[in-house]
Amino acid sequence: MTAARSHDGPGPLRRAGRATGRALRTPFTGTARGIRKATHAHGAGESGLGKLIELHAVNGAGDVMITVALASTVFFSVPTDEARGRVALYLAITMAPFTLLAPVIGPLLDRLPHGRRAAMAGAMLARALLAITMSGAVATGGLELYPAALGVLVSSKAYGVVRSAVVPRLLPPKFSLVKANSRVTLAGLLATGVAAPIGAGLQTIGSAWPLYGACAIFIVGTFLAFTMPPKVDSAKGERRARLIDPQDHPHLPHLPEPVRRPAAPKRGRGNGEKPPKERPPGLRSVGGSVFHGLQANAAHRALSGFLIFFLAFLLREHPMAGQSAAISLAIVGVSAGVGNACGTAVGAWLRARGPEVIIATVLGLALGTAVLAAVFFSTAAVAALGAVAGFTQALSKLSLDAMIQRDVPEEVRTSAFARSETLLQMAWVVGGGIGIALPLNAVVGMSVAAGILALGAATSVRGLLGSARRGSPHPRVA
Repeated sequence: MTAARSHDGPGPLRRAGRATGRALRTPFTGTARGIRKATHAHGAGESGLGKLIELHAVNGAGDVMITVALASTVFFSVPTDEARGRVALYLAITMAPFTLLAPVIGPLLDRLPHGRRAAMAGAMLARALLAITMSGAVATGGLELYPAALGVLVSSKAYGVVRSAVVPRLLPPKFSLVKANSRVTLAGLLATGVAAPIGAGLQTIGSAWPLYGACAIFIVGTFLAFTMPPKVDSAKGERRARLIDPQDHPHLPHLPEPVRRPAAPKRGRGNGEKPPKERPPGLRSVGGSVFHGLQANAAHRALSGFLIFFLAFLLREHPMAGQSAAISLAIVGVSAGVGNACGTAVGAWLRARGPEVIIATVLGLALGTAVLAAVFFSTAAVAALGAVAGFTQALSKLSLDAMIQRDVPEEVRTSAFARSETLLQMAWVVGGGIGIALPLNAVVGMSVAAGILALGAATSVRGLLGSARRGSPHPRVA
């Protein structure tokens, strides 16, 4: 009888314990299931795109943790004049070498088609190790911080190039590339929005804590990269592409087939004839639409880099009316983030109908907004410019992706993505350099922003509209 009571006694306790454990786990497991359901919807789970979406979310969360730590060390912790010098030093030590490394990132990764999963995992692991390295120097702001920051920058851009090259291999059935890229981009934006306040909270504990968080996130990303499907590493049928303007090479037809070496004719005995010389491989053009779309996107990306650095110092020195410097920066940052998310959502909804016209239209919208901000500089004008810049950059990039899908043959599409992404990243570096070099004059800064967009419009809009009128010989955009 006693044995029976002792057996029955712990039973309710065990059941209560299990019930409590389930209650505590349910919010987390339910959230995880909801996220997995969203990322794997519409065939993305079967194709492997869902895993890339999750990996990119992890990448965005880790990058924003490092950004919080660096911004607090290089920008917020010292007076404005000293902060400007530190940021200039950061640009010189990290981004100047990156402009030399960026042109080789795409071609180097393009030579490793069988190691894309390893390349993404390597980029994650490198940033995890560099985050730990930076944690010791972030409090002092010593020079050893900058080589590590350069390594983080290069690793992040290398991941971005590989990710862009991988997306075409993971498209679900009846999925357009613009829709796939919009899902990936939205996942990164959402993860950034969630991780940014967490990083700021960790910063209040200690300057190194956001870097510890980044290290943990990137270690998770390292393992996630190897869960990608094996077809990511497949290079079947791929060739390298070069981004050129067909108008500069009129002898090249649109999207020509690779030039084959002519067979040497049989030489007759004693006739002394020599076989003709072998023709070198011809350049493979990606078409005028893609070339001019890339020019327009370079202007958007340069504007993004310019606004980040110029407005950061301008609003710190001259905050918006009635607001502190931190609140002013937050307003512009949130406006840009919301605009970017809206542009991504609209891009998926439009399904890249008429991408040339879309790129030309949003470039004109951004240019008009920048001109208005220069003429009527105010809190509302700056917030509007940030929102419009985010919106137009996202929509223009998705339209460029759609044109690459439509106009570039599948066997060279991976190479085209790698090279286009590298060029856009270099444009961001150039824009950031201009922003840090300008005097803190609002009208001058907004005028330069308008000038960057005007240059992009002058070089690209005519070609884009002409390509739209002629139509595409490869209408494969869904």
